[in-house]
Amino acid sequence: MTDPSNAAELTGDRPLRFLLCMWEGGGTVPPELGLARELIARGHEVHVLADPTIESEALAAGCTFHPWVEAPHCDARTPESALIRDWEYKNPLSAIKVYLRDFLCGPAARAARDTLHVIDEAAIDVVLNDYALIGPSMAAELRGLPRVALMPNIYIIPTKGIPPLGPGLAPARGPLGRARDAVLRTVTTRMFNSTTDLVNERRKELGLGPVDSTFDQMLNVDTLLVLTSRSFDFPSDYLPANVVYAGPVLADPTWSNGADAWVPPWPEGNDDPIVLVALSSTFQDQGASLHRIIEGLATLSVRALVTLGEQLDVTDFPSRGNVVVVQHAPHNEVIAHAAAVVTHCGHGTTIKALAAGVPMVCIPMGRDQNDTAARVVARGAGVRLKPSASSSKIADATNRVLQDHSYSTAAQKLGQLIHAELDAAPPVEILLASCGAAPQT
Repeated sequence: MTDPSNAAELTGDRPLRFLLCMWEGGGTVPPELGLARELIARGHEVHVLADPTIESEALAAGCTFHPWVEAPHCDARTPESALIRDWEYKNPLSAIKVYLRDFLCGPAARAARDTLHVIDEAAIDVVLNDYALIGPSMAAELRGLPRVALMPNIYIIPTKGIPPLGPGLAPARGPLGRARDAVLRTVTTRMFNSTTDLVNERRKELGLGPVDSTFDQMLNVDTLLVLTSRSFDFPSDYLPANVVYAGPVLADPTWSNGADAWVPPWPEGNDDPIVLVALSSTFQDQGASLHRIIEGLATLSVRALVTLGEQLDVTDFPSRGNVVVVQHAPHNEVIAHAAAVVTHCGHGTTIKALAAGVPMVCIPMGRDQNDTAARVVARGAGVRLKPSASSSKIADATNRVLQDHSYSTAAQKLGQLIHAELDAAPPVEILLASCGAAPQT
């Protein structure tokens, strides 16, 4: 948690200046900017340091925007401009090695220098950084500022008691399961910590002393706020003391909302159940899976709405009868009317569906999505398929989720728990308390 000497300086009546350091991470953007919007609503000032693609959304949230200059950044939301191109690697271990070298660790000093410039120019009080950006926390460490990392998904750092990230494993049962987790946790930890020397080279470049490991650097913040529900994530009694579950920020991206209220695209009088299809808002080579989803849902008595996001061309995915394909739609509004969601199981879509009590057909494409899907299945709120699932299997799974009310019952129970957590302590209040700031009214 924040050093008391720092916290004492932040408990006055004046609004605070927060610096939120972000990257073009697709589903990570809406909850982080949603948190910024809440800080501003409470009288604080938020500066955003991020990719130029985020500028319009940051400004719409009321933030002051600063682009990355030295740090790697993307200027367009296209596959060609993506900072992480994991779909190009058949071997996920190769993708992780490139991610560690070229994104997480290698550019850290450049990101730190960009952060230092904004800290000094804007007289920043508190630094918030997406947990995947370690450079900003180095900069805050240099300036002696409170630093809070945001993890807008399930908790992913290898920890005893939690299945290791990647395969989408259920919690271990018995000695064999615990041995499985211990082996995989060791492998994952060694892979990440193979870049410890690189991290310490960047720290030395900035005038900072060494850390023991890459994971130690990721956790080298006053507080790491996990922006998901504790009731949804798999629990562990071994989390670091500075890890705090703050609950989800249920915000849609501003680009998904039109000027007018959303109008259902189906003829009046059709009361077939609504199924929302929401695969990744970033490119994950999901086109083939989307075509099979459209084909499968076209065989069912449902009203299906397929949202593509900004990185796919709607002309490549023609609507079919009861399946309407659009570039985007406000997910929260659609989910409020939906009976099921077919999704890649990105955290944002998943937690919004569960908060609304809507069950899912999970088709994870990679990254942390297998593990998010494992939590949905473990909670009884959905089923999981492979990205290669046939259209008939997708149709059967969707029918199963719609017809077997145990899935909707489980999702509704989880939704009640999520809202109870949010009502007890909203994420923004947990953030303010974590950095020793008095809430502004």
